Amino acid sequence: MADGGRIAWAITGSGHYIKECLALAEQLSNVDLFLSAAGAEVLQAYGHPVKALKERFRIFRDTAASAPPVGLFYEGVYDLLVIAPATSNSVAKMVWGISDSLVTNVYAQAGKCRVPSIVFACDVAPELDTEAPSGMVKVYPRRIDLANTDRLREFEYTQVVASLDELDAALPARSPCRSSTSCS
Repeated sequence: MADGGRIAWAITGSGHYIKECLALAEQLSNVDLFLSAAGAEVLQAYGHPVKALKERFRIFRDTAASAPPVGLFYEGVYDLLVIAPATSNSVAKMVWGISDSLVTNVYAQAGKCRVPSIVFACDVAPELDTEAPSGMVKVYPRRIDLANTDRLREFEYTQVVASLDELDAALPARSPCRSSTSCS
């Protein structure tokens, strides 16, 4: 880790491996959660109330139009941004430079501050299995969703990962401080 030593972990409105993404975040030291409005709703729907998550994480929610927490990126607090899971809506906004939610705003500001981002995009293949609140379902991302994911892969300071294994492998390369080890 560089100067700040913290990880910003953003959650959008997808349940795509949400339980596993939270488990990965919990393995890391110094993680703050950034929740879009839809992300907070989805966490609740999947049995992860924000109130309970506050016991483990510092949490920033999408409650102000100007997204004041983005200033923390200018102050060098964060060395890494992880967006996991990332909906097709958020990916499209990031690709087109739209910063109208807390998550898309922190992505834009991270890039402007040259803070690397890892994005676990939901729509990475023409056919996927994903978890809905009622169980596993099959989804078929549209061509535009797949094209936006491909475009995001070209952005500077951005690594797009397509699976939990890829996400897990990307984290130690960027953040060697797992909570089970000591970091100074």
